[in-house]
Amino acid sequence: MIPKYTIEYSLPLGKHPHANHYTTDDPVTAEEFVVELLERGFTLRAIKHEGMDLPRAEFDRLVKTAGGMLASRHICASLGIKPEEQKFRFGFAA
Repeated sequence: MIPKYTIEYSLPLGKHPHANHYTTDDPVTAEEFVVELLERGFTLRAIKHEGMDLPRAEFDRLVKTAGGMLASRHICASLGIKPEEQKFRFGFAA
């Protein structure tokens, strides 16, 4: 059975990047994994849904959502505030 989401990414190891992939059936887990990739600066190669590349608009939406989640996490940590206050003050999804 083909997993719903496959995320292809590269790890910087020495001079040559090392290709990897992560699979999940949960879209929220996929978004959280993209947050971790963005946090660590890994190269995001592709996001596939049921074996097919996501259309560009959906790919961009998922990356934008993950970026908002990452920004929210950093704002909360830097200012020592709760996610609810961060959302009220800055507008990023909690």
